[in-house]
Amino acid sequence: MHRLSLLGLNHTTAPLEVRERLAFDAEGSRAAIEAFRGKFNCEVVLLSTCNRVELYCGGSPTALEMIQFLADNRGIPAEDFAGMTYQKNGRAVVEHLFSVAASLDSMVLGETQILGQVRQAYDAAHALAATGPLLNPLFQRAVAVGKEVLSTTSLGEGRLSVASVAVDLARGIFDSFADKTVLSIGAGKMSHLVLQNLSALNPGRLMICNRDGEKAGALAGRFGGESVAFDDLMSHLAVADIVVSSTGSPQPILTRKIFDQIVRLRRWRPVFLIDIAMPRDVEAAVGELDSVFLYNIDDLQKVVATTRTQRSAATSAAEIIVAEHVKQFSQAYRVRELGPVIDTLYRRYHALAQEELDRTLGRLGEVTPEERAHLEEFARRVVNKLLHDPIRTLRHADGAHQSRDQYLHAMQMLFNLSPTDENESKNDPPAG
Repeated sequence: MHRLSLLGLNHTTAPLEVRERLAFDAEGSRAAIEAFRGKFNCEVVLLSTCNRVELYCGGSPTALEMIQFLADNRGIPAEDFAGMTYQKNGRAVVEHLFSVAASLDSMVLGETQILGQVRQAYDAAHALAATGPLLNPLFQRAVAVGKEVLSTTSLGEGRLSVASVAVDLARGIFDSFADKTVLSIGAGKMSHLVLQNLSALNPGRLMICNRDGEKAGALAGRFGGESVAFDDLMSHLAVADIVVSSTGSPQPILTRKIFDQIVRLRRWRPVFLIDIAMPRDVEAAVGELDSVFLYNIDDLQKVVATTRTQRSAATSAAEIIVAEHVKQFSQAYRVRELGPVIDTLYRRYHALAQEELDRTLGRLGEVTPEERAHLEEFARRVVNKLLHDPIRTLRHADGAHQSRDQYLHAMQMLFNLSPTDENESKNDPPAG
């Protein structure tokens, strides 16, 4: 497990303006995985969401090397974000990923989207042959942990979400919605989630604007809205009261310069902007206008985060599940890793005992088969008793004063167990 490592940053360590510079879309993620594999020749999974960018590695790259890789890949100076990253190794990686998949590390406790994002990140890396014996079982178990937490605890019940908070904020701005116009720019999953909640307000008009007309039409059909042309975005903004924006644009599509014109066209009527894009679709300066109420994804999620203290019982139940899975995974991993070493140890010293027994029997002269069997059993039991305590210490070392890796290294040195010996033992039948 010592070869597992993680480098990342999230909503608790880095502001939105940094996270959006490091964010990866699907195509960029695939290219980054291939580049990482080409550079370090090791297993890797890249998890990039609106709240986090994390590199899970099964190999030898250092934290500094992974920071520099992200910097080079995104074209950002490493010093702009290096101090905001966290690094984890071994068991800490397992604990972190299981908590992420269970939404315990999310700004929105109990949100289900992160579980799908973890699975998608793993599937993307697996499709590129970037995962193997280290990361395959880790991510498969993480997905199982997330499913168990959400299905067996109340963590996901009655939860607030970014979408529901957006609706509550809209209610605080507008008295009624029958005469209001909602404009959705983009037709992705996040737009879909927010529109599910906004449609419950029964707005007078709902417009869906997207570069892909078919996607806009499909979303409009689902929520009883109308598909409008992206080329006429300015005129749509001039009449909209609530705007939801979630495109894949690498640059803001709504700038202060554009909105200075729109505000005049609107005669300074208030407009509620919900920017849930990553990177952001709306320049922060737009929110400085008096008639504009701008909320980005961090603003919305901070409101959601206030519910954490109200859900301590559900959180505790989820943490117990995560801790048990971490323990089980660590034990299973230890068995897989220690098996060849322990088997080699037993083989070597049973063989030495047999050599000494044969030498002694040769000096004793005639012995009966029964006597030989008793002596062989005696030699076998002595070896097993001598090795019992060292092996027991090795198996349970994580709870002792020294780490299992230190004990493992010491045992390999003290008993002269070379990697060659271990590899050969895998191909032989197990020792008695």
